[in-house]
Amino acid sequence: MLRRDVLRAGATLGIGGVAGCSAPSEGVDFTEGFEDGLGDWETNATIGPEVELEEFEWEVNVTDAEAAEGDRSLRVWNEGDYDDGVTWVTHPVSIEPGNAYEIEATGQFWSESESFNTIRHAVMRLGPDPATVEEDFPQLGVNSSEFGETPYGGLREPLWLADGWREYRFEWTTPEVSTETLHFAVGTAVIWEADATHYIDGLSVTIEPR
Repeated sequence: MLRRDVLRAGATLGIGGVAGCSAPSEGVDFTEGFEDGLGDWETNATIGPEVELEEFEWEVNVTDAEAAEGDRSLRVWNEGDYDDGVTWVTHPVSIEPGNAYEIEATGQFWSESESFNTIRHAVMRLGPDPATVEEDFPQLGVNSSEFGETPYGGLREPLWLADGWREYRFEWTTPEVSTETLHFAVGTAVIWEADATHYIDGLSVTIEPR
């Protein structure tokens, strides 16, 4: 059973934006198409307490097998033996502290086909602290676009809703923030007892002061 709190407004928040971006008054943008490999992206995985992480098999790499744009994308593979587990990558995003922001994040996720079975979930998260466990991501069906100010932004929604590429998107309204770095995470969560490969491409984070 999933054990996470729905995003709530009014929490204390410290965050910070995108390396090499313009001043806050002009907005900031972060984009990633994985054309140059993983770069500063860090790979991560977690699984519930019933299974040792070393027993959970997963792979993350950049490939030219599929691409939503350009020639390459991020490949995420994980096993489904335990009906559990999340695999993701995280990248720092620098921002100017002392401001409140309206943030929009989008990403393209590839599924092998459309399926009536929910085999995997797409997970995305942007917040002042990096995700370390599954509970750091939103609950199924929760998208921060539907809330006001929240401690972090993100979504968790089903994959396999289309054959090929499908866009996933969330908005995040922040209170005034105090740190200089956000952590942007994207990946897949295991739902069905089957191994599965997905591709991720065309990531974008747009940050505007409010």
